[in-house]
Amino acid sequence: MNKTERAYADLLLGMRQRGEILWFGFECWTFRLAKDTRYTPDFVVQLANGELQLIEVKGRAKGGRYFAEDDAKVKVKVAAATFPMLQVMVVWPNGSGGWEEENVGWREVSDDR
Repeated sequence: MNKTERAYADLLLGMRQRGEILWFGFECWTFRLAKDTRYTPDFVVQLANGELQLIEVKGRAKGGRYFAEDDAKVKVKVAAATFPMLQVMVVWPNGSGGWEEENVGWREVSDDR
């Protein structure tokens, strides 16, 4: 676990202690996206309502966005499309002690179905 992932793990520990999340694991699940292509999110998080999130922690790039290699970006997008029942997120430090986040492929389910 690198320093950025450790900092996010500390955030998750606090959330678990406050009851905001039920559980989290570091690099505990691996998903098969295609033949010889796997994706292991940095964190799997179970929210208090039971929903699951896959969290990818990235470093902060110049300009405030996150930095990721092209293959990592593709794997996150493919995972989100392949497993639409899971919320896939990329998080990165905002430079002020907090976190920015981007939901990848997650759509809120409408009650109007």
